Amino acid sequence: MCGMKQWLPFLKSDPTVAVIRLSGMIGTTGRGALNDASLGPVIEKAFSKGKPAAVALEINSPGGSPVQSSLIGARIRRLADEKNIPVLAFVEDVAASGGYWLAAAADEIYADTSSVVGSIGVISAGFGLHELMAKNGVERRVYTAGESKSMLDPFQPEKPEDIARLKELLEDIHVNFKEHVTERRVGKLTAERDLFTGDIWLGRKAIEVGLVDGIGHLKPHLQKRFGEKVKLRRYGVKKGLFSRFSAQVFGDALHSIEERAQFARFGL
Repeated sequence: MCGMKQWLPFLKSDPTVAVIRLSGMIGTTGRGALNDASLGPVIEKAFSKGKPAAVALEINSPGGSPVQSSLIGARIRRLADEKNIPVLAFVEDVAASGGYWLAAAADEIYADTSSVVGSIGVISAGFGLHELMAKNGVERRVYTAGESKSMLDPFQPEKPEDIARLKELLEDIHVNFKEHVTERRVGKLTAERDLFTGDIWLGRKAIEVGLVDGIGHLKPHLQKRFGEKVKLRRYGVKKGLFSRFSAQVFGDALHSIEERAQFARFGL
């Protein structure tokens, strides 16, 4: 009978849910980083192949680039609206900062009781090396056309005007983040607490403040919702044999360290 369903259109098929895995840091660089260029074709295929009853986002990300988060989230929303397909997000260890931006692109968000959710804020971090250079007799020479071209140069002392300008830029990005979450979670967010301080919540607390809709794991929830025979069709960025081999043997040390540091911020 299963084989007959493939060529007899009048027989009802079991529902299919497309599952897109979004795991890792969000950015344009680093092996395995999540970005719109690599995920775009994957997302398009997930929404377009067959007629999925829903698209599920399997999220485990500490965040990263606000622009790439916005691009990925916007693509998901565009396709969901065009094709009238519901989107469900399932948080694993963490959906924080840009990771929560992606989760908020879904119509409903589910998490584990111990999932870390939130961190709706913006951060910029770096190092100052001018004192180290001075101690070692190294002189920094910079020539610019345009007074802001050397803003926040790590090899020069910080300037108050540079810090003020950076904070202005971060605040603008924060406003964009807040608008995205407020629009996507309209009518669900608590008015009793400020949810946009960069704070984080675990699963049940995240439900109380409106950042998450319920406790649930991907497969059991989808089976309960669409039936025991629901088919999960998984999508992700595929790597060639050489790419997988080189990644395993040589690695991308810088990206790996940065990603590890980001996850460690949430005790993971």
